[in-house]
Amino acid sequence: MEEKRITLLAHNIRSLWNVGSFFRTSDAMNVEKIYLTGYTATPPRREISKTAIGAEDWIDWEYSEDPVKVIEKLKSDRWNVVALEIKEGAQEVSKYSPPEKTCLVVGHEVTGVPREIIDVCDDVVYIPMHGKKESLNVSVALGIALHYLRNSVY
Repeated sequence: MEEKRITLLAHNIRSLWNVGSFFRTSDAMNVEKIYLTGYTATPPRREISKTAIGAEDWIDWEYSEDPVKVIEKLKSDRWNVVALEIKEGAQEVSKYSPPEKTCLVVGHEVTGVPREIIDVCDDVVYIPMHGKKESLNVSVALGIALHYLRNSVY
């Protein structure tokens, strides 16, 4: 069985430290490319390097202002695009069976993935919350979601 191919699209991420964490976590989970969109900061930045610890130097990445254009291109190349968002009808990430080529989409730390992006995604997954808070830090949520995507059986 071939290893799953995973990419990441990070849209409108405010915190440079979260962006750095995305690079470091993507390295650990063998994410082949990161798409940074909207006002998400890009390397080189000291704050990104502090948490990426160099991963920004070897993880392939590109910047695009328009996430929908990136998603359309990915879909034309037969990538399944899945948003990580709390939304009615979303599937629990631990029960999601990703196809061989999956792009995970994460959004703004407070407002999440915008509706116009969710509308062009193939699927939406969420991480169930068992405490009083309804969400996690986006970099923590990314790590959990990537773990499930990487280790699920398809």
